[in-house]
Amino acid sequence: MADEVQTSDADDGESSRRDFLYLATLGAGAGLGVAFAVPLIDSMNPAADVLALSSIEVDLSPIEEGQAITVKWRGKPVFIRHRTAAEIQTARADDAVDLPDPQADADRVQQPEWLIMVGVCTHLGCIPLGQKTGDPHGEFGGWFCPCHGSHYDTSGRIRKGPAPHNLTVPHYTFLGGGVVRIG
Repeated sequence: MADEVQTSDADDGESSRRDFLYLATLGAGAGLGVAFAVPLIDSMNPAADVLALSSIEVDLSPIEEGQAITVKWRGKPVFIRHRTAAEIQTARADDAVDLPDPQADADRVQQPEWLIMVGVCTHLGCIPLGQKTGDPHGEFGGWFCPCHGSHYDTSGRIRKGPAPHNLTVPHYTFLGGGVVRIG
């Protein structure tokens, strides 16, 4: 019987050593897992140069009424147009027309005189014409994509052609002092 007690005590000692080694190995494995995962996840964050391109600020004060400029944002052209009263009136009147991608002009602009949108045709990614003075503006006075004949109105809405959607309006904020931040 004394042998049984000693064996039992020996088993308890061996069991607690085994439990300790198991927990120590588990803890070391978890620590190595965290040490590996943190840099891996951190490497997926955008680099500083990418973050710098995520938004741009544009001074609108030199853009005269009726004039349009193109800026580059995230590698894409962004059309900024200082619309005339006639263009605003035409765009608002076209709200009632049956549009392929219905969207009111007021939903596309924050200030009626400023139209800001990504200048990439939603059909196959061409750049529509209509930013420069001599460019064709299409049948609706806005933009015309020469690749496949999509016509956009003075609010950048698709009116005719194969493009399925309106020109995209990016997120933008007016900062005051004639400056807008895109992105």
